[in-house]
Amino acid sequence: MRVIVVGAGVVGTMHAWQAVERGHEVVQIEREAEARGASLRNFGQIWVSGRAEGEELETALRARELWEEIGARVPKLGFRANGSLTPVRGDLELAVAEAAVAREDAAARGRKLLTPAEARALNPALRGEFTAALYCERDAAVEPRTAQLALREELLRSPNYTFLPGREVREVIGESAVRDDHGDVHHGDVVVLCTGAWLGGLVRELAGPELPVRRVRLQMMQTDPLGEPLPTSVADADSFRYYPAYRGGALDDLNSGQPQAETPARHKMQLLMVQRADGGLTIGDTHEYEHPFAFDTLEDPYDHLTEVVESFLGRPLPKIRRRWAGVYAQCTDPSRVVHRQRVRDGVWLVTGPGGRGMTCSPAIAETTATELGW
Repeated sequence: MRVIVVGAGVVGTMHAWQAVERGHEVVQIEREAEARGASLRNFGQIWVSGRAEGEELETALRARELWEEIGARVPKLGFRANGSLTPVRGDLELAVAEAAVAREDAAARGRKLLTPAEARALNPALRGEFTAALYCERDAAVEPRTAQLALREELLRSPNYTFLPGREVREVIGESAVRDDHGDVHHGDVVVLCTGAWLGGLVRELAGPELPVRRVRLQMMQTDPLGEPLPTSVADADSFRYYPAYRGGALDDLNSGQPQAETPARHKMQLLMVQRADGGLTIGDTHEYEHPFAFDTLEDPYDHLTEVVESFLGRPLPKIRRRWAGVYAQCTDPSRVVHRQRVRDGVWLVTGPGGRGMTCSPAIAETTATELGW
């Protein structure tokens, strides 16, 4: 079988990986020299802790297994089973953490409620004051800015894999063939469009104007090296409000009794933080849903994130090295992990994982391969 994959972000690259692993010939086409979208502009988290029970959690857990397997083969991914800690303060936040530990799927996620001393034994960098910390052992991380490069380096070892950068696919021809903006036609047995947040042009033409996927904009930042290890990923209790795994009476009480402060509420914020291989911290994020998106970044969210992080670390942040905005595609139905649609005979569109893309992409690609009979 010959598989044409359009898009070189993490979802597209994992589809290419699955096809090559199953012995197929793969041509992967990318309109940029390398992917530059949400697949690079994220935390690099394999985030199991907040996933909704059912299909979403099952997908995340399977993806976590696949990431670890691939990471063992491709050390440059920087895979590490670092887990996560969510420090909580006060009775209302503590009640949400206690409810999370009491859920039936807590063991599958590796959840435990830790005392401050136990949390600092795992992550001594957390010197600030907090009541307790929710630990999720199954969370992990990779290096987002270099993960696709590392995967591609390994894929290029196969004679069945071809990467064609700097080519934008403009047209689908007949069944399972595409024409790029160089005028070249690429024939295959199946075409998989993994175009990320690019939902216009050819995607709109093939899928129609009612595609159940929206674009979401975020802001993030990265610091200079911290100067000490941050052994786990770190979240704050606002992540309880954002992730579906925490829904229930305790969260309702938190939302009513301790609403978000003005800045995080206005920008739909949570804290997530991961240490990079060079020692810097990736910190975010905001969520913007209304089009047209702003073209600039705002300082208030960064100030809020800095304040929260410094309160957990008990020390000033290092200098901010980078700030950026990103856009990802998200299914408008939050219960759907991804939008997978046959848009033409032999042509499939796979998009809309939202903030789950980095976490779930290996399992999303595995499901595509199984369903299409690769």
